[in-house]
Amino acid sequence: MVDAEERILFQRRRDSGYWEFPARAAEPDSGFRGTAVRELQEESGLLVREDDLAAFASLSDPDVHVITYPNGDRMHCFALCFEARTWTGSLAPNSDEVLEAAFFTMTSPPEPLQPQTRAVLDLYIAYRGTGVFQTR
Repeated sequence: MVDAEERILFQRRRDSGYWEFPARAAEPDSGFRGTAVRELQEESGLLVREDDLAAFASLSDPDVHVITYPNGDRMHCFALCFEARTWTGSLAPNSDEVLEAAFFTMTSPPEPLQPQTRAVLDLYIAYRGTGVFQTR
């Protein structure tokens, strides 16, 4: 999510305290776009249309995107990353999973950032500079 001032939406996880982009795993009956729409609304209160999502990168680097969850589960994740600039609703973070959410500039993101979020932010900055879909 990118606002009119070119700031990006970040959220701070309740379980780890790390900042991240709104994201989660897909439900069995949902694709990339449907998952992005659902998770954004569940976690932030904002609603975006699938048609307003623009894919800018994919992340599958096992050096960065093997995640260990607080319960000890480990998995290698694959992400398709989207940009959206149009939405409806008001920012209202999900209190079960998200402590707070706010927009920050690309050059001054909140800390601490999850490593995966740092990687996606770097991909987004490269995309913005080149206009070319990024992979890692």
